Amino acid sequence: MCSVHDTIEFEKRAIPATVIITQAFTNACVFQFKGKGMEGHPYVELPHPISNLKPAEMRELALKYVDQIVRQLTA
Repeated sequence: MCSVHDTIEFEKRAIPATVIITQAFTNACVFQFKGKGMEGHPYVELPHPISNLKPAEMRELALKYVDQIVRQLTA
């Protein structure tokens, strides 16, 4: 998961970052953060799957997570 590695690199540079994943990738995300010494790093978990959503449905789903993303990036 490149997004976890990118998040770690940003955080090392004191740039707030988070990962947005679907539930199918939760274990991989947690495992990678732990393996890189960042156990417990927050992430945003969307339901799975999302690849079949129409643009309007994806927008509706994404809007449900905006506040959580902002909180993680400004904490």
